[in-house]
Amino acid sequence: MVARHKQMPVRHKMHVKKGDTVQIIAGKDKGKVGDVLAAFPKSSQVIVAGVNIRTKHVKPRQEGESGQIVTEEAVIHSSNVMHYSEKEKVASRICHTFTDEGRKVRMLKKTGEVID
Repeated sequence: MVARHKQMPVRHKMHVKKGDTVQIIAGKDKGKVGDVLAAFPKSSQVIVAGVNIRTKHVKPRQEGESGQIVTEEAVIHSSNVMHYSEKEKVASRICHTFTDEGRKVRMLKKTGEVID
């Protein structure tokens, strides 16, 4: 019998990074705007503040302690988010361009706003 080795997941190139402002373009939270709290390139998922809220019921751990209901943000696929311009209030794709100093930066296509 031949042992099968698990393949390492492919690291996908994502268009969003931690700290970017994004708008949700698909799903139950469509239209909401928030900042990216964490990005997971191996699974192409991100956590956005205030979006995809999940509730978790936590049992009491010690005697006399009461249980809790904890709310937290769950992951959302990166293809369901789009960069958002706070100035123009519009979502846009990004492109890469060079500054006058020769540094490569990300820029919103619709507004010309530099992200980095």
